[in-house]
Amino acid sequence: MTILPVYAALLALLFVLLSIRTIRTRHSRKVALGHGDDPAMLRAMRVHANFAEYVPLALLLIYFVEASSQTPWLVHLLGSALLLGRVCHAFGMSRTPENFRYRVAGMGLTFAVILMSAAHILITALLP
Repeated sequence: MTILPVYAALLALLFVLLSIRTIRTRHSRKVALGHGDDPAMLRAMRVHANFAEYVPLALLLIYFVEASSQTPWLVHLLGSALLLGRVCHAFGMSRTPENFRYRVAGMGLTFAVILMSAAHILITALLP
């Protein structure tokens, strides 16, 4: 395991940035819990939560790809696509009005990483 930790660390930094942004929005909007019916607070929370919902599974799948194959280029492709996808999604979803092109591109990249990783794992496991 030498490649994936680099992408995991970069994604962790992005997660912390999104966390700080959510905390700052919470402070500036004076919302202690939930979203307080504030659209900006809800948007910041959903950008952060969406990251938390997708990235752990994607990283776990990439981990299995790296552990089960001798294809470093594939791990780099998956890791960089995930990182780019999450940056695009966060950027697009954070805009007001929302920039759906970035959001869609980000989710497309994230889904592609999850699907490609799952396919690689299943093919590797089923076809010796």
